[in-house]
Amino acid sequence: MAFDLRIFQDSSLKESFLDWLIQFHWPTWFARFHRLWEYYQNRFIGPVSFEDADGRCAESARPYIQAQEMGLPPRITGRLYDTPDGIDAGKVVRDIRRKEVVIENDIAWRISAMVDFLFGKGVSFVSRAPNASRRRAIQTLLEAVFEANGGPAFFQDLAVLGAVYGFVDCIIRPGARLNTRLQAATPGRSVQTPDASVSLPRIRTFASEIALDLVEAPRALPVLEEDDCRTIRYYIQHFLQERNEPEQPPALLERFFRRRSIPAGRRKTAVTEIIGPRCFQRYEDFQCVAEGPNPLGYIPVVHIQNLSQPYAYEGISDVEQLIGLQNELNTRLSDRANRLTMQAFRMYLAKGIEGVGEKPVSPGRMWCTDNENASIQEFGGDDNCPSENLHILDIRDAMDKISGVTPVVAGVLKNKIGHLTSGVALKMTFMGMLTRNSRKQYTYGQGLRRMAEIILDIFDRAGVFPTSPEERQLDVRFPNPLPEEPAEQLKEAQLKKDLGVPAADILKELGYEPTDFEPTAE
Repeated sequence: MAFDLRIFQDSSLKESFLDWLIQFHWPTWFARFHRLWEYYQNRFIGPVSFEDADGRCAESARPYIQAQEMGLPPRITGRLYDTPDGIDAGKVVRDIRRKEVVIENDIAWRISAMVDFLFGKGVSFVSRAPNASRRRAIQTLLEAVFEANGGPAFFQDLAVLGAVYGFVDCIIRPGARLNTRLQAATPGRSVQTPDASVSLPRIRTFASEIALDLVEAPRALPVLEEDDCRTIRYYIQHFLQERNEPEQPPALLERFFRRRSIPAGRRKTAVTEIIGPRCFQRYEDFQCVAEGPNPLGYIPVVHIQNLSQPYAYEGISDVEQLIGLQNELNTRLSDRANRLTMQAFRMYLAKGIEGVGEKPVSPGRMWCTDNENASIQEFGGDDNCPSENLHILDIRDAMDKISGVTPVVAGVLKNKIGHLTSGVALKMTFMGMLTRNSRKQYTYGQGLRRMAEIILDIFDRAGVFPTSPEERQLDVRFPNPLPEEPAEQLKEAQLKKDLGVPAADILKELGYEPTDFEPTAE
C-alpha cells in the first residue's frame, strides 16, 4: 500500500501504522461487527441445496438458511461455521444430515423496542440563548439541518447502529458553498461579519447542504491518543464501496473448469478516508483522489457510545450480550422441532406380511397373511416434555433480564398483570426498560448536543448565521416514552405550585422554558 501522509505534517502519523490498520486490524474488526449485524438482521439466504458429503439430500431441509444458523451446533445444521465469514462459509460435515432448523429472532424485536422507547416520539433542541427570537431562529436552523438528513429516520438509524455495534460515529460535512465560505473566512476568527444578503430562506438552503454522515462500526478506524481513549487524533474510515458496473469477468480457462456458472457481482472499490484537524485525504484503491485543508481546525466527528464502557472507545452492544442466549434458544427450539417431527406421527413396524411396503395405511384397509408370527407394532406419538418447555422459558427470562426488554414492552400480554391505569404502576412494570432508556438518553443526548454545537459553529465561521459561544449552548429533550394524561400533569403541577415549588422548575417539568412566555416583540 502506498500512502503519502506528508500533507498532515505529523511525524507521529506513520504510513506503517496505517498499513497495519488496514491489512491486519481491519479484517478482524470488520468480522466482529459484521457478525453482530448478522445476528440482528438474521439475513435470509436462498435458494440453497442441502446435500451431505455423500450427495444425499436432507428430507427436512428447507431451500434457505438464515444468518443465526451460524450459532447452531453441526448436529442440527449438518454444517460447520468456523470461519470469520460466518454463514457464507459453512462446511458440510460428513455422516451428519441436516435436521429441522428453527430460528426465532428474539434480538431484533428487542432492539426495535429500545429504539421506539428512545426516539419513538422524536427529540427536540432547546437553545439557551437569552433572547427569545434568537432561540427560535437557532432551533429553526437545527430542525432544518436534521430534517434535511432524514428527520426521525436519522435518529432511528442512529439508535439502531449504536444498539447493534455498541457505538456510532457521525461526520458533519459542510456543503460545497459552505466550504467555500469557510476557506475564505479570516483564520483564527470565530464569529464572522454576517452577510446582509443572507435571509432566513437562504439560511435554510445552507442548512440543507450540511450532511450528517453516520459511520457504522466496521468502517471506523480511529487513531486515538495513547493516554486518552476519548480523544481522536485522526479519524480514518475504510470500506468497500460498490460501483455501478459489474466485476471483471473470469478468464476463459477459469470458466471452463467451473462446475456451474457463477454470475459476476458488482465491482467494489476500497475507499480510505483520513480526517485530521488541519487537512484530509481520500484514497480509492490506495490511490489518492482528493486532499485539502480542513478549515474548521478540528475533527468534525461526534462519537456516541450506546452504553458507556470505561477505558474503551466502543460502548456496550445490546446484541453482543444476547448472542449466547439466542444460540441456546434456537438450539432448544430446533431440538423440540426434531422431536415433534419424529414423534408427532404414528409409525408402524410390520413383520411377516408380504407386500406391506406397497400398500398405504388408510382407514378401511385390511391386511391378511398366513404367517402366524406376523405382527404390526405401533410406535411414535408426541409425549409431554415439561423440562424442555421450562428450559426454553428460563432462556427467555434470562434474555429479558439482560436486555431489560420484556414481552410487555412490545405489547404482548399473556397473563393478568393487574390495574395499570396509574403512572406508578406503568413505571414499575417497565422499570428495567426505563432505567436502560435513561442511560441511553444521556449518551445519545450528549452526542446530539455536540452535533448541534458543531453545526452552529460551521454557520458561525462561514458568516451565514453568527452565534456566540453562549448561544451555541443548548439542551436535548426526550419526551416521556410512556403515555401521559395532560390533565393529570397539570393537576400535579398545580399541587406543586401550592406547596411552594418555584414556577420555573414546574415549567421545565412540563417541557417549557420560563422565557418561552416572554413577549414576542423582544
